[in-house]
Amino acid sequence: MQLDLNNLPSDTTLLHRLVRDIAETVQHRDSEIERLQSIIKQLQRAQYGRRSERLDAGQLALGLEDLGVDVAAVEADQGSATAVPRPPNPRPKRKPLPEHLPREDVVLHVDCESCGCCGGPLHAIGESVSEMLDWVPAQLRVVRITRPKYACRTCNKVVQAEAPERPIAGGLATTALLAHVLVSKYCDHTPLYRQSQIFARHGVDLCRSTLAGWVGGACWWLEALHERLCKNVFASGHLFADDTPVPVLDPGRGRTKTGRLWVYVREQRPWSGPEPPAAVYLFEPDRRAQRPVSHLTQFKGVLHVDGYAGFEHLTSNGDVVLAACWAHTRRKFYEIVEATGSPVAAEALRRIGELYAIDARVRGKSPAYRLAERRSFSKPIVEALHSWLEAHLPRLPATSTLAEAIRYALSRWEGLTRFLQDGRIELDTNPVERAIRPVALGRKNHLFAGSDGGGDRWAVLCSLIETCKLNDVEPYEYLRDVLTRMVHGHAINRLDELLPWAWRSNNHVKT
Repeated sequence: MQLDLNNLPSDTTLLHRLVRDIAETVQHRDSEIERLQSIIKQLQRAQYGRRSERLDAGQLALGLEDLGVDVAAVEADQGSATAVPRPPNPRPKRKPLPEHLPREDVVLHVDCESCGCCGGPLHAIGESVSEMLDWVPAQLRVVRITRPKYACRTCNKVVQAEAPERPIAGGLATTALLAHVLVSKYCDHTPLYRQSQIFARHGVDLCRSTLAGWVGGACWWLEALHERLCKNVFASGHLFADDTPVPVLDPGRGRTKTGRLWVYVREQRPWSGPEPPAAVYLFEPDRRAQRPVSHLTQFKGVLHVDGYAGFEHLTSNGDVVLAACWAHTRRKFYEIVEATGSPVAAEALRRIGELYAIDARVRGKSPAYRLAERRSFSKPIVEALHSWLEAHLPRLPATSTLAEAIRYALSRWEGLTRFLQDGRIELDTNPVERAIRPVALGRKNHLFAGSDGGGDRWAVLCSLIETCKLNDVEPYEYLRDVLTRMVHGHAINRLDELLPWAWRSNNHVKT
């Protein structure tokens, strides 16, 4: 708006109208400036700041490592100079070493079996036992397979044992080595080229392409198990769903394209459900709404989701009910508080925090108990919050970030309040968010998948490894044993025995 200050109208009505127009323009611009500043601060936090609403425990541990080393160095230095008695501690400083670890006994006898004072014989009256944790470095070895030949002098027939089935046709790797490569890449996030360098330090030249062929061959054995895991998970009545981007090499254009890993998690431990936890990953080349629709064709029940509109297509036939995520709603108010310090947003955070405090109190209880507690304590908070948000929305500029956050919450209110109707429903989608974190770390280390097939293999291995971790199963032992059984002809109609929770019940491997 441009004004000619030298030729302002003299009519009072026109001046009032002009002032109102100016005030409206200023308010709109201030709102737009506030919105853009909030976006800039959000991007700055995403690039330079922490990515979570609270400090990640892993990042905090990294920061404290050097401090712990410094303290230990000072204590060692003091100990070498003079013995400083430490105050007694009634509680042990560390847990005992796991019982499943192999032990090597070292007995230290005295130099002389006679008393140094009187010369009499010494008699054993007890012993002191202490333990230290040792490390046995990984070792590559060669398994030589010899098949003697036998001949019959009567009929000139030669007899020889059949060559054993190899997991990779014509390949050198045993199932143990294959499991190590898979776990290193998809669980410990060590790319194949780095693994190749590690093998080279052991004196074995294994190029990256060879390792890639091993990964592809091992996944061929595991695909049927992945399909069985998907069928088992999608038969559940409560799931968490989300997706995450995966860069995929696009050779035709000389750059990467963006694929998606769709993640579905079954987590019933918060309400003591009967089914074991599990995570399923499926790779797709895009994020179209038809992807989750095709994945969940047989699913009926409650699906915990974020704000992605594509999930709405699942509710068309009435078999799927969507439960919205309070964590995503809270995050929008949190970002506003961080950017502007808004007291309205801070009050919204406080009220949502009360809901989480109530749910923390009933975690692990039965669905009926959880529902009764929620209706007694959470429902009044939710109803008051809804009225409070509706009252504040008209007072805010329509384009402000605070108004957007309130509209986000109110537009999903039916899904957000679903937990007041079913004690099995969680407040948020945090179980699937946790399942996505290893993918994000792997994405940072791997940089990209080499092809759509690489994305599929990523999905297969992540599904099995993350389900192992959810069920306290050691991934290496699991994959080694499963590959061995499949190579030796495990029946296809008995795949359920190899699902991580069933495998654990028959194989007591400590984690």
